[in-house]
Amino acid sequence: MTRTPPAVASPAHSASPAAETGGESLLTVLIALGVNTVIAVVKSIVGAVTGSAAMVAEAAHSWADAGNEVFLLLAERRAGRAPDARHPLGYGRAAYVWSMVAAFGLFAVGSAVSVWHGITAWSAPEEEAEYTIAYIVLAVAFVLEGVSFLNAHRRVRRDAERRHISDATFLRQTSDPTLRAVWVEDASALIGLAIAAGALALHQLTGDPRWDAAGSILVGVLLGVVAIFLLSRNMAFLVGEVADPVVRTRVLRWLLERPEVLSVSYLHLEYVGPEKLFVVGAVDLAGDERESEAAVLLQRVEDALLEHPRVAAVVLSLSNPAHAPLAPESQNARA
Repeated sequence: MTRTPPAVASPAHSASPAAETGGESLLTVLIALGVNTVIAVVKSIVGAVTGSAAMVAEAAHSWADAGNEVFLLLAERRAGRAPDARHPLGYGRAAYVWSMVAAFGLFAVGSAVSVWHGITAWSAPEEEAEYTIAYIVLAVAFVLEGVSFLNAHRRVRRDAERRHISDATFLRQTSDPTLRAVWVEDASALIGLAIAAGALALHQLTGDPRWDAAGSILVGVLLGVVAIFLLSRNMAFLVGEVADPVVRTRVLRWLLERPEVLSVSYLHLEYVGPEKLFVVGAVDLAGDERESEAAVLLQRVEDALLEHPRVAAVVLSLSNPAHAPLAPESQNARA
C-alpha cells in the first residue's frame, strides 16, 4: 500500500528544509521579477529613442524574463497544494508544467522576437543616435541583474556543496525548476547585456548598423538555447526523473541503518515535485517475524521515512530471497 503524509502538515514540519526551500524559491522569483520589470521598462524606452536593434532585443529579453517569473510564481503556488484523495502524491508536478509554459514563453517572445528584429534591421539604414544613455542603461541593468543572479547563485552553490557536486551538475539534476530557471535566465541576461554593449560599440566604431542587428540575433539565439534547455529538463521531470545517485545512496544508507531492516534488494526514487520523492523499495526485515508482525515493521519503516519533509510517499515490500541485496555504493537496479 502506498503510504503518503497527511494533507495537513504537523507543526514539526513548519520549519522543515522543504518549507525553507520553498520560501527561498519564492523570494528568489520575487527579486528577479522586480528587477526584470524595471529593466524592461527602461530598456524599451531607450530602445525606442536610440533605435538600437540590440537594445530592442534586450528589452524583449527582459519582458520575456518578467513574464516567466509570473509563471514561476504560479508554479510555486500550484505545486504547494496539499495531497488529496484524487492526488495522493500531491500537486508537485504542476511546477514543471508551469515552468515549461514559462520556458516556451521565453522562446516565443524573447528568442523569436529578437531574431526577427535583428534580421529586419540587418539591411536597415543607419540611424544617427546618441548611445551614451544606452550604455548607462546597460551598465545599470548589469548591476541589477547581477544582484538577482548572485542571490540565485548563492542558493545553487550552497545546495551543490551539500551534495558534493559541481554547480553545473546541480543545475541539471535539481528537482527545483524555479531555482534552475531564475539562475539560467539571470546568467543569460548578463551575457545578453554584454552582447548588446559590444554590438553598440562596434556599430559606433565602424558605422555599420549590421553589428547592431547581429547583436540582436545573437541575443535571440542565446535565449533559444536557454529555453530549449529549460524545456528539456522540465519535460524530463514530468515524464518521471529518478533521483540522482547521491540522493539514492543517502536513502539506501538510511534504510540500512534502521534496526528493522536487514537488507534492501530494490530501491526506486522518483521526483513527484520540487524536492519531493516517491520511494519504492523491497527490504528484508531483521529477525524471523510472522506475516502480521512483518507488516507492522514495514509500516514503521515507511512512517519513519515519511517524516523526512522531502519524501512524498513510500511503498516498501518484502524482498525476494533470490534477489541480491544492494550496497550504498551500488548504482544498480535504478528503475
